[in-house]
This record gives sequence, structure tokens and C-alpha cells, in this order.
Amino acid sequence: MKLKKLLLLPVVALLITSCSSVRVTTDYDTKANFNQYKTFAFYKTGIDKAAVSELDKKRIMRAIESELVAKGMTKSSNPDVLVSMFTKSRERVNVRDNSFRYGYGYGWNGVNRLDINQYTEGTLFLDIIDAKKKQLVWQGIGTGALRTKNVEKKEARIKEFVAEIMAKYPPGAEKK
Repeated sequence: MKLKKLLLLPVVALLITSCSSVRVTTDYDTKANFNQYKTFAFYKTGIDKAAVSELDKKRIMRAIESELVAKGMTKSSNPDVLVSMFTKSRERVNVRDNSFRYGYGYGWNGVNRLDINQYTEGTLFLDIIDAKKKQLVWQGIGTGALRTKNVEKKEARIKEFVAEIMAKYPPGAEKK
């Protein structure tokens, strides 16, 4: 009985991790020493160019700050790293064929049914820049559906996007 439970555990873990609604990829400078980065600030020039509303920029920045502080970093006017962001979105359409057929021989009958789901897919790029060298050292990219207009749900969705991306910072953090 214990063996069955132990064998079931990886399957459950795989299902839980595969249900994440934000797909994340990262890239980083393998020569950068991420242990030296203790303080951060936002890179205003980059953030000003992000193609989202000022309210959403504030939501994203609050979520980033919360994640970095939780990792032991401190916001500073003389930072080790600068944090920038870039966004893009596109309309997506999913079409699923839910038709079915029944019958025997040449007498097949059926019901044709297509489910069409239209939504906006958003991508959030988070850049960590070495403040002294002025070089990009880490980038996290999160992509997922943006299906809500409700303010509270939108804020929760932004926090989810940022948390999923920042879970991979610094490199190797997801292994801990």
C-alpha cells in the first residue's frame, strides 16, 4: 500500500506543476555572480516604454518588489541591479471540435459542434540589469491568458505572472 502511494506521488506532482497557467522561460549570463546582488531599483526608462496602463505598471512593480524583498533584496537609490519590464499581447482563438458520430454501417449520423474560445494572451518580460556594468544579466518571460477585466482578479493574475517568473530568479532558485 505504501509503495502505491509513493508511486502515485510523482504523478500528482507532475499534474500540479503542469496546471500552471503561466508558461515561463528564462535566460541569464552564466558569468554573472548573482550572490552579489543585494539591492534593486526600477529602471524608469524601460518601464515607461511598457505598453500597459499606468495602473497595471504599478501593479506589476508592486508584485516585483514584493517578490524581490521576499528573496532578501532591498530597494535602494544606489542599487546593485535595475529591474525593467516589457509587455506585449495578442488575440488568440482556440477552436475545439466537439462533434460526435453514431450509427452502424453506412447509416452514420452525428452532431457537429465547435467550441470557439477567444482571449488575449499576454507576455511579460522582466529584465535584471547589472547597475554598474549596465548589462542585462537575467531575463524572465511569462506568457499566459489575460481573461479578466475585474480589478481584483486582474491584480491576482498580475501577482501570479510575476510570482511564476520570479520563482526562477536567481538562476537555480527553482531547484531549492
